[in-house]
Amino acid sequence: MLKMRLILLFLLFMGTAAFAQTDSTAKKDTSIVDELKEGVLDNIPVVSLDENDLGDGATQGVSSLLTAGRDPFYSAAQFNFSAVRFRIRGYDNDLFSTYMNGIPMDNLDNGFTPFGLWGGLNDVMRNRDISWGLRHNTFAFGDIGSNTNIDSRASRQRVQTSIGYAASNRNYNNRLMLTHSTGLSKKGWAFTLSGSRRWAEEGYVPGTFYNGYAYFVAADKRIGQNHLLSLTAFGAPTENGRQGAAVSEMLDLAGTNYYNPNWGYQNGEKRNASIGRTHQPVIILTHDFRLNNTTTLTTAAGFSFGKRSVTALDWYNSADPRPDYYRYLPSYTSTWASSTDPVQGQMLYDLMKSDINYRQINWQRLYDINRDSYATINDVNGVPGNTVSARRSRYIIEERIINTQRFNANSVINTKFGENIDFTAGASYQLQRNHYYKEIDDLLGGEFYVNVNQFAERDFPANNTVNQFDLDNPNRILKKGDQFGYDYNINISRAAAWAQGVFKFDKVDFFLAATISQTEFYREGHIRNGLFPTDSKGEGIRNQFTNYGGKGGVTYKIDGRNYVFANASYQTRSPYFENVYVSPRTRNAQQANLTSETIQTAEAGYVMNAPKFKIRLSGYYTKFEDGMDVMSFYHDTYQNFVNYAISGIDKLHFGGEFGIEAKLSPTITVNAAAALGRYYYDSKQSAVITVDNSASILGQQIIYAENFKVPSTPMEAYSLGVSYRSPKFWFISLTGNYFDQSYQSMNPLRRTWDALKFVAPGTAGYNEIFNQTKFDRQYTVDFFGGYSWKLPKDLEVNKKPTYLVFNLGVNNLLNNKDIVTGGFEQLRYDAQAATTDPIQVGKFPAKYFYAYGLNFFASITFRF
Repeated sequence: MLKMRLILLFLLFMGTAAFAQTDSTAKKDTSIVDELKEGVLDNIPVVSLDENDLGDGATQGVSSLLTAGRDPFYSAAQFNFSAVRFRIRGYDNDLFSTYMNGIPMDNLDNGFTPFGLWGGLNDVMRNRDISWGLRHNTFAFGDIGSNTNIDSRASRQRVQTSIGYAASNRNYNNRLMLTHSTGLSKKGWAFTLSGSRRWAEEGYVPGTFYNGYAYFVAADKRIGQNHLLSLTAFGAPTENGRQGAAVSEMLDLAGTNYYNPNWGYQNGEKRNASIGRTHQPVIILTHDFRLNNTTTLTTAAGFSFGKRSVTALDWYNSADPRPDYYRYLPSYTSTWASSTDPVQGQMLYDLMKSDINYRQINWQRLYDINRDSYATINDVNGVPGNTVSARRSRYIIEERIINTQRFNANSVINTKFGENIDFTAGASYQLQRNHYYKEIDDLLGGEFYVNVNQFAERDFPANNTVNQFDLDNPNRILKKGDQFGYDYNINISRAAAWAQGVFKFDKVDFFLAATISQTEFYREGHIRNGLFPTDSKGEGIRNQFTNYGGKGGVTYKIDGRNYVFANASYQTRSPYFENVYVSPRTRNAQQANLTSETIQTAEAGYVMNAPKFKIRLSGYYTKFEDGMDVMSFYHDTYQNFVNYAISGIDKLHFGGEFGIEAKLSPTITVNAAAALGRYYYDSKQSAVITVDNSASILGQQIIYAENFKVPSTPMEAYSLGVSYRSPKFWFISLTGNYFDQSYQSMNPLRRTWDALKFVAPGTAGYNEIFNQTKFDRQYTVDFFGGYSWKLPKDLEVNKKPTYLVFNLGVNNLLNNKDIVTGGFEQLRYDAQAATTDPIQVGKFPAKYFYAYGLNFFASITFRF
């Protein structure tokens, strides 16, 4: 069925192109040609050159290099390299900032841009101003990766009514989208409405599904010639069944790299235990004030609120229900168990390989156990004699919820001093509160659950208070929808100010910018945990950080087409709260000696912007110092959840980038891009070890991470493509991509003295424990095509130019299903066994994610 849909859509696209008719009006509408590629790239930024950048080779008054100039390298990095989760310069996502209508959109808790908040609203999110690297921009001091400003205001939208349908075999199979924009009326009003529906009963990965809606409304009012008031509101309620990483043994048993341990059959239907849900509406009010012909002041305020959550299995004093639990694998019976049985292991292997039910969650078994599990709970809610007798669930589905409220305010002034100086300054204030808690999502056939800590019960059997998650409501009986477990807030605020000057002269441009900020965050517990009654409820330490940064750069204009530039920056940034608190689920405890991370970076390069050639050749060097992290996982030796608070994380990133776009003829263009980098950890890190059931420090270790590679992104990526753009408004392109030097995420426990002290350096056993795994080199081939058909006048809607736009993108055309996009060594690790027998490293093997095989996205849009 899926192949038939792809074939039909491809034939539709090719057939329409073959019988296309054009007229003189369509031939002049070059914007339609540009839109074809925009449709294929969907949310991928497409930037263009100002006509001044074409230049004439003059030696005086040379135009400046545009920040958002079309860049052949970044175009490839954003799209061609995305299949393998390529990260530009190896930077984490928190180094790429996003603004919308004047306000910062990044989360304060981790610095990431929550793109899902406007998922499915592609039509109204296309207007973007992008600044890559350390370049200056007109809306923020900026991060070192990139800075994007999305302008979604109603008066900035294309005047249109657009109705579209898309089919895909990726996360979702179908998408409907409707958008209407009025443009600015004579009375100064503009309105935009947009909505979409995305869905799939099952996505590319078995057991996954997708159910998403999106809505958008915007209104602008121009007041006189100098004021524009804009109100924008949008949201994207989404629910999706999630994929889980898997060990190689389970991939082999399933016969596919897309094995998903998160689902199982229930009454003949696939049911996923890990469901993500998100709905966080956003409201933005923006005021543009034109003080004079050279000065504008943009002030904006925004508020977002709502939940994001994920469900998961939880259980009490029962066997692990996950089908890929290490004790259930054939290799455990054959190799790792205290009493191995290879014959029994082979029988288990044959059974799991032949019967899918043994590889997935056994929902019926969980229901049967819960229905047979009668129990009596005494002193319910701490009331003596208050007793409940009923079916106590041993297995449940819990929902881990983050309820976020975020307020942002930002004001930016842009002005000119004479002909040579552009000045920009801004100030912002951000406030975010995250409420973390859990709810009962499904009792799975039982009648109640109890709000107690089973690990504390095991460790302190004679103490009837330490096992209480909520000491003030002991032995609380839980029903569906009840809150339980942890319950706390993280409160974060940030105030910042910045200024920038850009100085433009005949042959040289340069800029200087500086910023200062104040960040505060603290934990606020809502319940007294039985293990930490004096350190779990109420406010913890208020952590405050004053950070600063500066950057500058110079561009030498050889002529109107050739430029040489160099930029540098030094800045500090506060740690994120998730890298500070040791175990926020249970208490206020945090890492000692908190410090801001330092970032030093520089870049330099050459850019050519010519009518037939666009070239970028650049290099970069970035040093990160004093980073922090906290890792939590189940530790076999301590038989509890252990927290590794890691500090002193230094990283070094350096490399080169190259991109070229050559127009060989009016219709044929060749594109090539290359990224060659090296990203290393550059320090020995310090770890402080604690356990969830105790405030004591169990130990301190040195992690020998120096010279290990930064994981889960290729350090080398290459792309070569050719495209044909017909004067009759259709195009096709074919691109090949190659990737290498991608490494697995490492477990820090295996790089400590305790893990290596009994193993001789250089031996096979030592290398098995210590060395980092490199992923195989990989390749993809991608095809894209599009066609825009201007309907005859007798078919126009309301006598407006009316178009049908077709797009088709096929990624991984050769159906390469062996592309590892991410992998990690399990943090669970039996160090005691591995030091005496290094083969024991395989007891908890690494888990992997794989890129999709052949996948497509095809769309048809009716626009008038």
